[in-house]
Amino acid sequence: MGGLRSLPIDDILERQAIEFDDMLYLKRAFYEDGVTSSDEADLLFSLHRGCMVQHADWADFFVEAITDFLIIQEPPRGYLTAANANWLVNRVTSDGKIKSKAEIDLVLTVLGKARWAPASLSKFVLEQVKHAVITGHGPLRHGKSVAAGRISECEVDLLRRILYAFGGDGHVAVTRIEADVLFDIDEAVAGSPPNALWTDLFVKAIANVMMSASGYSVPTREEALRQEADLDDDDGQTSILFSLLAMVHANLSSMQDAYHDQSLEERALARLEHQRIEIITNEPIAEVDPLWLVGRLGRDGRLTPSERALISYLNHESPRIHPTITEAVCRLGQAA
Repeated sequence: MGGLRSLPIDDILERQAIEFDDMLYLKRAFYEDGVTSSDEADLLFSLHRGCMVQHADWADFFVEAITDFLIIQEPPRGYLTAANANWLVNRVTSDGKIKSKAEIDLVLTVLGKARWAPASLSKFVLEQVKHAVITGHGPLRHGKSVAAGRISECEVDLLRRILYAFGGDGHVAVTRIEADVLFDIDEAVAGSPPNALWTDLFVKAIANVMMSASGYSVPTREEALRQEADLDDDDGQTSILFSLLAMVHANLSSMQDAYHDQSLEERALARLEHQRIEIITNEPIAEVDPLWLVGRLGRDGRLTPSERALISYLNHESPRIHPTITEAVCRLGQAA
């Protein structure tokens, strides 16, 4: 996109507006040779941050151009390294927080387009949802009346999209650092009325972590985390928690066949795949420690509604899981 330097960038920044003619020139320059350097990408970030008035096509163009730079132009082609992920995070954040919806869309698009990306980038964008839930502020809450400590249907959907994006087409279990954020969100919403969509996602994600830590081969994230709950209220004859428990039993029972014991060969191949991802992204993938997982359940001394739903399912169905997790499930189930 060498033609970008020939455009009147300073004039655009001075008037703080990206207009129709500006978009024509930007698109022409981009489709000639793409964004070929970090300096050119930085110019686009300058326009994004410096122009209060933006043409309707700008946000989509901005996301496409930066994604193309990171995934297509930067080596290794098709992958995102830890260094490039850090470059992206440094440019979309201020004090660790993303300031605009377009920048959230950018990170999510980069995750989705990359064959593999560092798990830390998935954690980073998950934490933007966590920030919105805990504080009630940020671009995800702009123009919405959702109180702090509650999670909206749109935010649950965004969390699912983030987890899907990082998983790609492979059979990659939810990672420890991703699960940590999900546990934090669950603790934050524990005092609000139970949300069936959130419980559906949380229970499936943590069950996915547990099954992986217990040596099972996991399905794709799309299969493991697909939404089956709905927003229909209960009929008033049963408690909300009872409805959640029934939902979890029904939904997870249908997922049993998706997990199976790994052969020695499958375990060896899974380790090699993890090593390959770590070499390409230059970031290690932390193994899930059953002791860590047990320590997160009921961390503040009591189970959240979603954790109770998970424990109830595990006690009822008794899937073969790691002995440390089994002991904790039995103990927590008796205390619930």
